[in-house]
Amino acid sequence: MSEMQENKIRDQVREWLERSWDPDLSLLEWRKRLVEGRWAVPSWPEAWYGREYPVWADEIVRFEILQTGAVSTPIGAGMNLAAPTILKHGGESQKKRFLEPALTGQESWCQLFSEPGAGSDLAGLTTHAELDGDEWVVSGQKVWNTSAHHADLGLLVARTDWEVPKHRGLTYFVLPMNQHGVEIRPLMQMNRHSSFNEVFLDEARIPKDHIIGSAGDGWAGALTTLAFERGFTSLKKPQYAVSNSRVIEEAKVESEEHFKVYSWYPQRAGRIDLIREHAERNNQNTDRVIRQEIVRAIMLYRIGQWTMARARAGRKLGRAPGAEGSIGKLMSSNVARQANKVHTLLAGAKGMLTYTQDEFNEVIAEILISTPAKSIAGGTDEIQRNIIGERVLGLPREPSVDKSIPFRDVPRN
Repeated sequence: MSEMQENKIRDQVREWLERSWDPDLSLLEWRKRLVEGRWAVPSWPEAWYGREYPVWADEIVRFEILQTGAVSTPIGAGMNLAAPTILKHGGESQKKRFLEPALTGQESWCQLFSEPGAGSDLAGLTTHAELDGDEWVVSGQKVWNTSAHHADLGLLVARTDWEVPKHRGLTYFVLPMNQHGVEIRPLMQMNRHSSFNEVFLDEARIPKDHIIGSAGDGWAGALTTLAFERGFTSLKKPQYAVSNSRVIEEAKVESEEHFKVYSWYPQRAGRIDLIREHAERNNQNTDRVIRQEIVRAIMLYRIGQWTMARARAGRKLGRAPGAEGSIGKLMSSNVARQANKVHTLLAGAKGMLTYTQDEFNEVIAEILISTPAKSIAGGTDEIQRNIIGERVLGLPREPSVDKSIPFRDVPRN
């Protein structure tokens, strides 16, 4: 990016904010004004609420909006997963129906990809949909669905053709969640949080025009969503200015509700930031063996930060999320495992105790049982290694017979 371009964009959005920012509006009214002003996602096409600026402009504009004390686009699957997927793969009718409500936060979304019988093999899913007049009828089961319990819409991949190889028989749907055929049950995790749900679909109904892309072409849309998902999981809670304004107060409530289910995610990442304090509390900060393990954890963390910085730089240059997301995801798993190892060495047997009346020890205990999730969520380590091997290193694909035969003939549990 050129400094002249960047300064011009900053001046434009500041001038617009000076004329348009009104803290007494409702959050919805303000976001509608942001969309109408084409500052919600300025890198988007002009036909769809944007200005066709370079991708790096989005981050600059968002920064200026927050610096002013205003509020930007919503946090959540709608803005960060659904909107970019629909923008890339949806038809004109889907874009008209779904993009603006995602930008304003009028509709909340969840992701319905994983299944208990498919594991990491997303293309091996068996939730199926059949066309019945003007509606698709869907039955099956999904799992590990964050925020499904309060979502209006779901990003659903289901099988619509059993006679072709598994990747070619999938269709990407938008599922209305609030209907009789959708049952949602919360899952209790071993760290006592319930961030995820399982969703049972029993002849749930989807309007015929709620397909993203075309029937049988759902795998392409799924890959786009997954690429954005790896960045979505690292989003941080926005820090809003202290204010009595209606917009800010409503935005704070929205943020608190969204991040409630992610309260344990810092522990899932390993809490590198607590290692030094933990060592000092236990008088083990001079132990040579432990110090080596601490240095290794910090080293991996900093390498991971550089990898993320490269990915951000690529996005600023207009590149779509790619395999570097898999490198960053795999590195974050390695960091979590090493941090877990260090905290385990420092805590010893007491790391297994909870309800100790010691807030610090409670956090450590939660770290030790939360970090295994890091290597599973958002695509397992094994999947990330496959992506890196094939797309970065150019290695041959793993041999597989189920990619060339009709899915109906693939052996399943």
